[in-house]
Amino acid sequence: MSAKYPQVAGFDLIQQIGGGGFSIVFRAVNIPEHRVAACKVILLTDQSTEKDRKTVEKELKIHSILKHVHVLEYISAVTVESKYKDHYVPGIYILLELAAGGDLFDKIAPDVGVGDEVAHLYFNQLLAGMEYIHSRGICHRDLKPENILLDVAGDLKISDFGLSSVFRLTNGKTRQLTERCGSLPYVAPELNGEDAYAAEPIDVWGIGVILFTMMAGNTPWDEPTKHSPEFQAYRSGEIFEIEPWNRFSSDALSLLCGLLTIDPSKRMTIPQAKQHPWCMRQSQLARQSTSVLADKLTESLRISGDMDYVMATQNDTAMDVDGDTDVRPATAHNSQFTQSLMLFSQTQGGARYTPHLTRFYASLGPALLMPIIKETLEGMGVKCKLSSQGNDGSGGHDGTANGGPIKMRIGGYDKRKVAYKGWVELEHFSYRGIEGGSFCVMSRDEGNPLSWRQLWKDLLKSDAISLHVLKKTSS
Repeated sequence: MSAKYPQVAGFDLIQQIGGGGFSIVFRAVNIPEHRVAACKVILLTDQSTEKDRKTVEKELKIHSILKHVHVLEYISAVTVESKYKDHYVPGIYILLELAAGGDLFDKIAPDVGVGDEVAHLYFNQLLAGMEYIHSRGICHRDLKPENILLDVAGDLKISDFGLSSVFRLTNGKTRQLTERCGSLPYVAPELNGEDAYAAEPIDVWGIGVILFTMMAGNTPWDEPTKHSPEFQAYRSGEIFEIEPWNRFSSDALSLLCGLLTIDPSKRMTIPQAKQHPWCMRQSQLARQSTSVLADKLTESLRISGDMDYVMATQNDTAMDVDGDTDVRPATAHNSQFTQSLMLFSQTQGGARYTPHLTRFYASLGPALLMPIIKETLEGMGVKCKLSSQGNDGSGGHDGTANGGPIKMRIGGYDKRKVAYKGWVELEHFSYRGIEGGSFCVMSRDEGNPLSWRQLWKDLLKSDAISLHVLKKTSS
């Protein structure tokens, strides 16, 4: 009998929605209670060390005390030890709130960004979440686009406390931190030295980089050091004469410069940011419906034409997600917001929750299309490795309903030298009488969502793939 995944706090793991390597993320449902959650499984192997476990335990201890509307909720955790491997897959099972809206930055066109109103709404939510986290004496230390998620109603959620640390003790005293951590495009400049550093200012810097990335569709620099021409131009002031800095409003630029002040002792604080004129104005989107918010959020994707690939089948088939019997007990991820974001794909088996907008339909079958995708990506410098199993656990590689999907692991480095990893998955799809078509999902589990979207777009636009990609036509 092969090992299976256990039930976790009443939740069954029913669909893999992310992860790779030693960490997998599932959609989990509690059918009797009509609840949905995400379950992150950190696999335990012979290579797992006691240090690895201590790191996870620290993360869970910190995350479990954080309860705020803009912090991804921790629900429960269980550990299945290796001695039970004949019955269950060994691992640390972490049950979390399902961020049904997916990655915030998956909805943003690279080098374009979002409109001022969308940035204003989400930045204020980020400030509220981080002010609460700091009030509990905790420093996040890893604020970056991939850790900013959206819930079923479109509200921002701060996630991933793997690098977080306690800086304020129970007696009220604060301590400086010493560990060097974080991703170079997002870390504060004071982490380049060897001195201890104040905790709160490094999160403020991360908040500033996220605000810039929302408004510009890219990070401001590779790293905050002399090795980055863009950072050097920021220090000298020359950068304010060029795109995208010169298109920001004076209020937005003033806020950015306050958050991205190089001297941490002079850097703006979160309370000061909340009182800044750009933040203080009333939000026009907060009073609108979630479908309006979804439209505003994906506006740059519609203008760029990205959504035409995601919606290629929408002209012919109405997607009745309410009728998807697989998800009926789990209505927590089926909402006006997620439907407006097109997070339900039309597949051969009906409508399916798919929290990735980096997907497309093709007129070529999976068995023929995957080798072309592999060759094209390798030509772009991406490392590719075909998986021996489909998502359903079958070993089939024909991409048919019987053989299951074809999966390929891919990885590389983006223009900012940040690593990305993820999957390309193809399954059979019939469309307009075409029996040999494919439905393709590119799901990222590490790296900048904006860079992942750019990779998806480059693949679609490549000469070898563009011939077969389906695109929505005007009705």
